[in-house]
Amino acid sequence: MGDYQIPSKIQRLYEDIRPEQLRYHQRRVAVRKEFTFDAAHHLHLYEGKCQSLHGHTYRLAITVSGVPDERGLCMDFSELKAIYENAIARRLDHRYLNEILPPMNTSAENMIVWMWEQLETQLQAGGWKERGIRLEELCLHETPTSSAILKREWMESHAK
Repeated sequence: MGDYQIPSKIQRLYEDIRPEQLRYHQRRVAVRKEFTFDAAHHLHLYEGKCQSLHGHTYRLAITVSGVPDERGLCMDFSELKAIYENAIARRLDHRYLNEILPPMNTSAENMIVWMWEQLETQLQAGGWKERGIRLEELCLHETPTSSAILKREWMESHAK
Protein backbone atom coordinates (compact mmCIF):
# COMPACT_ATOMS: atom_id res chain seq x y z
CA MET A 1 0.00 0.00 0.00
CA GLY A 2 2.69 2.50 -0.99
CA ASP A 3 5.36 4.02 1.20
CA TYR A 4 3.12 5.18 4.03
CA GLN A 5 4.47 4.30 7.45
CA ILE A 6 2.96 4.73 10.87
CA PRO A 7 5.37 6.66 13.11
CA SER A 8 7.09 4.35 15.54
CA LYS A 9 7.56 7.13 18.08
CA ILE A 10 6.07 10.58 18.73
CA GLN A 11 8.68 13.32 19.05
CA ARG A 12 8.98 14.59 22.63
CA LEU A 13 10.26 17.97 23.76
CA TYR A 14 13.47 17.70 25.86
CA GLU A 15 13.99 14.07 24.75
CA ASP A 16 14.09 14.26 20.96
CA ILE A 17 14.21 18.01 20.36
CA ARG A 18 15.45 20.89 22.49
CA PRO A 19 13.58 24.20 22.93
CA GLU A 20 16.34 26.13 21.14
CA GLN A 21 15.73 23.97 18.05
CA LEU A 22 12.05 24.90 17.71
CA ARG A 23 12.81 28.09 15.76
CA TYR A 24 14.43 26.94 12.52
CA HIS A 25 15.25 30.42 11.19
CA GLN A 26 15.03 34.15 11.86
CA ARG A 27 13.62 35.29 8.53
CA ARG A 28 10.43 37.31 8.08
CA VAL A 29 7.58 35.10 6.91
CA ALA A 30 3.89 35.74 6.32
CA VAL A 31 0.85 33.92 7.63
CA ARG A 32 -2.60 34.29 6.10
CA LYS A 33 -6.05 33.44 7.39
CA GLU A 34 -9.43 33.82 5.71
CA PHE A 35 -12.71 34.77 7.33
CA THR A 36 -16.29 35.29 6.18
CA PHE A 37 -19.03 37.60 7.31
CA ASP A 38 -22.46 38.45 5.96
CA ALA A 39 -23.66 41.99 5.46
CA ALA A 40 -26.00 44.15 3.38
CA HIS A 41 -25.25 47.38 1.55
CA HIS A 42 -26.01 49.45 -1.52
CA LEU A 43 -24.00 51.87 -3.63
CA HIS A 44 -24.75 55.52 -4.37
CA LEU A 45 -24.26 57.11 -7.81
CA TYR A 46 -24.11 53.66 -9.33
CA GLU A 47 -26.03 52.40 -12.35
CA GLY A 48 -26.79 48.71 -11.93
CA LYS A 49 -27.96 46.06 -9.50
CA CYS A 50 -25.75 47.27 -6.67
CA GLN A 51 -27.71 50.50 -6.34
CA SER A 52 -30.42 48.41 -4.66
CA LEU A 53 -30.09 47.05 -1.16
CA HIS A 54 -28.50 43.60 -1.33
CA GLY A 55 -26.24 41.32 0.66
CA HIS A 56 -22.99 39.44 0.31
CA THR A 57 -21.07 36.76 2.10
CA TYR A 58 -17.80 38.65 2.20
CA ARG A 59 -14.52 36.75 2.45
CA LEU A 60 -11.56 38.58 3.94
CA ALA A 61 -8.02 37.18 3.72
CA ILE A 62 -5.61 38.80 6.16
CA THR A 63 -1.85 38.42 5.70
CA VAL A 64 0.57 39.46 8.43
CA SER A 65 4.31 38.95 8.63
CA GLY A 66 6.94 38.70 11.29
CA VAL A 67 10.02 36.85 12.45
CA PRO A 68 9.11 33.63 14.28
CA ASP A 69 9.44 33.59 18.05
CA GLU A 70 11.36 30.95 20.04
CA ARG A 71 8.56 28.43 19.28
CA GLY A 72 8.85 29.01 15.53
CA LEU A 73 5.59 31.01 15.27
CA CYS A 74 5.04 34.60 14.10
CA MET A 75 1.44 34.71 15.22
CA ASP A 76 -0.83 31.84 16.11
CA PHE A 77 -3.83 31.59 13.80
CA SER A 78 -6.15 31.82 16.82
CA GLU A 79 -4.56 35.17 17.71
CA LEU A 80 -5.14 36.44 14.17
CA LYS A 81 -8.74 35.26 14.45
CA ALA A 82 -9.21 37.21 17.70
CA ILE A 83 -7.85 40.37 16.06
CA TYR A 84 -10.25 39.90 13.12
CA GLU A 85 -13.20 39.29 15.44
CA ASN A 86 -12.52 42.46 17.43
CA ALA A 87 -11.66 44.73 14.51
CA ILE A 88 -14.08 43.54 11.83
CA ALA A 89 -16.59 40.78 12.58
CA ARG A 90 -18.20 42.14 15.73
CA ARG A 91 -18.78 45.44 13.93
CA LEU A 92 -19.86 44.31 10.44
CA ASP A 93 -21.26 40.78 10.57
CA HIS A 94 -25.00 40.69 9.80
CA ARG A 95 -25.18 44.47 9.63
CA TYR A 96 -26.25 47.15 7.17
CA LEU A 97 -22.86 48.55 6.14
CA ASN A 98 -24.15 51.95 4.99
CA GLU A 99 -25.31 52.55 8.55
CA ILE A 100 -22.22 51.16 10.34
CA LEU A 101 -19.24 52.39 8.32
CA PRO A 102 -18.12 56.03 8.22
CA PRO A 103 -19.83 58.15 5.55
CA MET A 104 -18.59 56.56 2.31
CA ASN A 105 -19.82 54.53 -0.60
CA THR A 106 -19.63 50.96 0.70
CA SER A 107 -17.59 49.68 -2.23
CA ALA A 108 -15.01 46.97 -1.67
CA GLU A 109 -12.34 49.56 -2.56
CA ASN A 110 -13.45 51.86 0.27
CA MET A 111 -14.19 49.12 2.78
CA ILE A 112 -10.78 47.48 2.48
CA VAL A 113 -8.96 50.68 3.48
CA TRP A 114 -11.27 51.09 6.49
CA MET A 115 -10.60 47.44 7.44
CA TRP A 116 -6.85 48.02 7.16
CA GLU A 117 -7.09 50.96 9.55
CA GLN A 118 -9.10 48.92 12.06
CA LEU A 119 -6.69 45.97 11.92
CA GLU A 120 -3.68 48.28 12.30
CA THR A 121 -5.29 49.76 15.42
CA GLN A 122 -5.80 46.26 16.88
CA LEU A 123 -2.21 45.24 16.10
CA GLN A 124 -0.91 48.39 17.80
CA ALA A 125 -3.18 48.02 20.84
CA GLY A 126 -2.24 44.36 21.27
CA GLY A 127 1.51 45.04 21.23
CA TRP A 128 1.98 43.11 17.99
CA LYS A 129 3.65 45.96 16.15
CA GLU A 130 6.24 46.23 18.94
CA ARG A 131 7.04 42.56 18.30
CA GLY A 132 7.61 43.26 14.61
CA ILE A 133 4.31 41.92 13.32
CA ARG A 134 2.99 43.95 10.42
CA LEU A 135 -0.04 43.84 8.19
CA GLU A 136 1.08 42.92 4.66
CA GLU A 137 -2.04 42.40 2.55
CA LEU A 138 -5.81 42.24 2.64
CA CYS A 139 -8.00 40.66 0.01
CA LEU A 140 -11.74 41.33 0.33
CA HIS A 141 -14.00 39.15 -1.81
CA GLU A 142 -17.48 40.50 -2.38
CA THR A 143 -18.35 37.47 -4.50
CA PRO A 144 -16.34 34.32 -5.30
CA THR A 145 -14.94 36.04 -8.43
CA SER A 146 -14.79 39.74 -7.44
CA SER A 147 -12.33 41.18 -4.92
CA ALA A 148 -10.33 44.19 -3.84
CA ILE A 149 -6.70 43.92 -2.73
CA LEU A 150 -4.67 46.25 -0.54
CA LYS A 151 -0.93 45.90 0.16
CA ARG A 152 1.25 47.45 2.84
CA GLU A 153 3.49 49.25 0.35
CA TRP A 154 0.45 50.96 -1.18
CA MET A 155 -0.72 52.20 2.21
CA GLU A 156 2.78 53.34 3.14
CA SER A 157 3.47 55.09 -0.18
CA HIS A 158 0.25 57.11 0.15
CA ALA A 159 1.16 58.22 3.69
CA LYS A 160 4.43 59.79 2.50
